[in-house]
Amino acid sequence: MVTYMMLMKLTDQGIKNIKGAPERIESGLKAFEKTGGKSIGFWIAMGKYDYISVGESASDEAALAFAVGLNAQGNVRVESLKLYSTEQFEGLIKMLP
Repeated sequence: MVTYMMLMKLTDQGIKNIKGAPERIESGLKAFEKTGGKSIGFWIAMGKYDYISVGESASDEAALAFAVGLNAQGNVRVESLKLYSTEQFEGLIKMLP
């Protein structure tokens, strides 16, 4: 599984339809699970981003398809970050010449 953080910012459309946000969030989490993903956590944030989600995806391609689908709905703009564990990082460091 590949771990991702998704940083989301509400669009004008998302703000106009804010009362439906809780249902959209729940629907989005279920849709992510249908792609083979596993949600680790979802937070509402104050600051540059409105929502932050961390989850494990079956593949980079599945994560990309999910993010593109969220963007296409028009309520949020998504920035995805691929995350590595400290163990993975240690393995990468060992590969250095």
